[in-house]
Amino acid sequence: MATQESVRERTEIDIREPKMYQVIMLNDDFTTMEFVVKILVDIFHKEPLLAETIMMDVHKHGRAVVGKYPYDIAVTKVNEALNRAKEEGFPFRLAIEED
Repeated sequence: MATQESVRERTEIDIREPKMYQVIMLNDDFTTMEFVVKILVDIFHKEPLLAETIMMDVHKHGRAVVGKYPYDIAVTKVNEALNRAKEEGFPFRLAIEED
């Protein structure tokens, strides 16, 4: 009678948090404040008062971080916002930077 040996493999899984990326809104002199607030509310899910505060930071300081996301989500949000701006005829600009 043959004996069977059980082989047990040891697998180590290295789980890491994904790198986060900042979505940065950049100021321009043509995109309306109302459009910026609408983008912040609709796409970045900011409360209206916070959206107005961020919009004013962009206006006064030239840029502001609007959120931190994993790369794929950051790119999706930026593309959605830029597509909407293009439809409306605004030269709206966003950037993505590693956090």
